[in-house]
Amino acid sequence: MNMKKILLTLIVLCASVVSNAQKFALVDMEYILKNVPAYERANEQLNQVSRKWEGEVEALLKEAETLYKKYQSESVFLSDTQKTKAEETIMAKEKEASDLKKKYFGNDGELYKKRQSLLAPIQDEIYNAVKDICDQKGYQLVLDRASGGNIIYASPKIDISEEVLLKLGYAN
Repeated sequence: MNMKKILLTLIVLCASVVSNAQKFALVDMEYILKNVPAYERANEQLNQVSRKWEGEVEALLKEAETLYKKYQSESVFLSDTQKTKAEETIMAKEKEASDLKKKYFGNDGELYKKRQSLLAPIQDEIYNAVKDICDQKGYQLVLDRASGGNIIYASPKIDISEEVLLKLGYAN
């Protein structure tokens, strides 16, 4: 008799768990982003700006290197005052390059700000599409397959990446 009660309790418990089951979905953000033309254009724009700014920094470093080579070849003929002035000029040029690099590529630099201004609207649009799909279908949790989480296996049936692209207007 005890066994029947335990079995009945387990059946009721399983039924209540199933009825309260959470719905999950997956998205592949890499895949989605590769299929959003605005994202590709923004990345290309960021790459162009980055190359331009790297060139500016490199030019300053090249100037500093040229000044240093000139200093090395002429240092024998320079007075102590002239040597000090040349060394200060070289250090000032290196600092200028370092400051420019920090301005462009630092944690809160121009490239970061440009990336935010170009990519944030795209990311917001994707987030809103995912949220709309979740609201419509009752998903409580969406995981990103591309983020390298500890997802060992996931059924392709719960991947809503194509649905997100369709919602964004990029049907495949």
